[in-house]
Amino acid sequence: MTDPAKVRRHAERIRELVASVVRSQIKDPRLGMITITDARITADLRDATVFYTVLGDAAAQSSTAAALESAKGMLRSTVGKALGLRHSPSLTFVLDDVQDQVKQIDDLLAAARHADAEVQRLAAQAKYAGDAQPYRLDEDSDEADDEADEVADSDAPRGADRP
Repeated sequence: MTDPAKVRRHAERIRELVASVVRSQIKDPRLGMITITDARITADLRDATVFYTVLGDAAAQSSTAAALESAKGMLRSTVGKALGLRHSPSLTFVLDDVQDQVKQIDDLLAAARHADAEVQRLAAQAKYAGDAQPYRLDEDSDEADDEADEVADSDAPRGADRP
């Protein structure tokens, strides 16, 4: 079993190495505006997954993926030599679709803001269904007690108040 801290350090080092090599040594014209966002490595240090984003449309993304696949051998040997491991980890490149998710979340937040503004507009024009003050106030309760006393006196049997 490998130490998790060691695995994290190796993953971070792989991310840095791949980003450096892509920036300085790969001269493939198919390689677009690429950013290496993350790298993850298995606990046995044999397989590494490198996540990247590409600025551009689907054609730029597919051509960058092809350029990375063709440079995979050079990247693997560079990573293996730099890490000093017995076995160089095999590299897998995965397109990170963070930009699409960010756009989708922004659209959802904008729709929620619009709906909230509409609810506020409708609430400002709303009127109470019943009385504006549906609860009794203190002076109302005193008057109601006096009325209740009068009703109780009138409901008393006849002759009960006579001596």
